[in-house]
Amino acid sequence: MEELCFQGETITGNFANVIHGLNANHLTDQVIERSKRMILDTLGVGLLGTSTEVCHKVTQYSKIYSSDLSSTIWGRLDFRLPPLYAAFVNGVAVHSMDFDDTWHPATHPSGAVLPAVIALSEAFPQKKKISGLDLLLAFNVGIEVQGRLLRFSSEARNIPKRFHPPTVVGTMGSAAACAKLLALDQLGCKNTLAIAASYAGAPLANAATQTKPLHVGNAAKHGLEAACLASQGLQGNKQILDMKSGIGAFYTDYNPQTLPTLQSYPWLLDQQDVAIKRFPAHLGTHWVADAASSVRWKLAGSSGNLLPLDKIEKVILKVPEVKYVNRPSPASEHEARHSFQFVACSALLDGSVSVQSFTNENIHRPSLQELLHKTELEHPPDNTPSFESLYCEVSVTLRDGNMISDRCDTFYGHWRKPLKKQDLEKKFQSNALSVLPTEATEGIIETVYNLEKVEDCSVLGTFLSGQSARELSQKLRF
Repeated sequence: MEELCFQGETITGNFANVIHGLNANHLTDQVIERSKRMILDTLGVGLLGTSTEVCHKVTQYSKIYSSDLSSTIWGRLDFRLPPLYAAFVNGVAVHSMDFDDTWHPATHPSGAVLPAVIALSEAFPQKKKISGLDLLLAFNVGIEVQGRLLRFSSEARNIPKRFHPPTVVGTMGSAAACAKLLALDQLGCKNTLAIAASYAGAPLANAATQTKPLHVGNAAKHGLEAACLASQGLQGNKQILDMKSGIGAFYTDYNPQTLPTLQSYPWLLDQQDVAIKRFPAHLGTHWVADAASSVRWKLAGSSGNLLPLDKIEKVILKVPEVKYVNRPSPASEHEARHSFQFVACSALLDGSVSVQSFTNENIHRPSLQELLHKTELEHPPDNTPSFESLYCEVSVTLRDGNMISDRCDTFYGHWRKPLKKQDLEKKFQSNALSVLPTEATEGIIETVYNLEKVEDCSVLGTFLSGQSARELSQKLRF
C-alpha cells in the first residue's frame, strides 16, 4: 500500500466528514456574495455559449438519450434532457467560448459545479423541493473542494502544462457538490470522491480546439454521475485522496493535508476571490489586452482614429512562457482565444476586445493579419506563469525609431481588481439577452441575488429555459 504518511484519520475520510458536515450556517456573507456573482456570471456565459457550434454538436448528440427524469437545457424551451446530459450540455456551453471564471491556483471553478447542481435540483421529486440555500451550500462545497485539492500541489499554482485542471479538480468538486445535494452520509461521500477520481483527467493538447469545452461539460456530468452511483451503493477506494495512485497521480508534488474543523469553517472563497472575464479568451490574454489598449490610446488617441499600421515596425509582447497560448497565426476562433498575439493585435486595432473580436471575419481581416506578422513574444525570466503574479508589457516600435509601451500588472476583472456590480450585470445581460427574453433575464438576476431566500430553486431552470415569469407564481417566493 503506497499510502502517503498520515497519522489517524485518512485525508479522504476527513474530506467526507467536512462535505457531509458543512451546513448553511457555515456560509459567510462574503462567500454568499462572491458565489452569487460567480453563479450569475456563469449562467450568462452559459446562455451565450448555447449559440456556439460546439454546443450545437453536443446537444444533438445528447438527444439520443431519454429518461423519465429531465432537466432544463439553458436557453431551450423545445426540449429537456436527463440530468446527466443536461449537466454535460450546459457545462459545455459555459466553457464553449472560454468566457467563464478562473481561480488561483488555476482552474475554472463554477462551470464544473453549477450545471450539475442545477440539473440535479430539477430531478428531485416535487415533494422534496431544493431551496436556493441548499443550492448555494452545495455549490460552495464544490468550489471549496476544488480549491483545497489545488493547494495540495505547488505546481498547481502555475498555469498548467500537462492536463486541464477542471477535468481533475472540477470533476471532484462537482461530485462533492452533488453528494451534498443528495445528502449522502460520510461513506457515500467517500465513495463519490473515489468514483469521481476514475473519471478525472484530460490532456491539455486539446486546448484551442472544440474538444476543450467538453472538459468542463464532462466534469459536471461525471461528478453528478459519481454521486448518483455512490447513492446506489457503488464502492471505490476509501483512501482515494491519500494515495499517490489516487488523485496524487496527477501531481508530482502531491502533499495532502486535512481540512480545518467545522467550527467556524474558513472558506477559501472568503480568502481568494475569482477572476471574471470581460471578453471570451484565455485568462492570460487579459493582461495583454489591457496593456495593448493603453498603447493604442497613446498611438491613436481617444478620437477613434485608425491605428497607423504603415508607421509600425514591430510589436513586442513581454509575457510568461505559456506554450499553448503562443499562437502567432490563429486560424479558428478557438485558436484565437488562446493567442497572446491575436488578443494584443485586436486590442491595438480596436482599442478593446469583445465577443465580436473572435468572429471569422475579424480573425481573418487583412489589417489584423498584417499586425500579427509584425508581432513577437519575449519571456522575461521574472515573468512567472502564474495568474497571481504574471504581467504583460506591450511595446510598439515605429519606423521613425520611437517606441510606445505600456504594462499591465492587474487587469480589470482580476480578483485584485474585481468587476463592479454594474459591469458584472451588464456582462450578464448582454450574454443572456442574446438567448432569452428580457423578462426571463431579469428573473434570473432577481433570483440569484435572493437565492438564499428562494424556497424552490427549480425556478432558475424555468427562467433559464426562457419561460415567462407569469408561470412562476408558486415557485418564486422570497
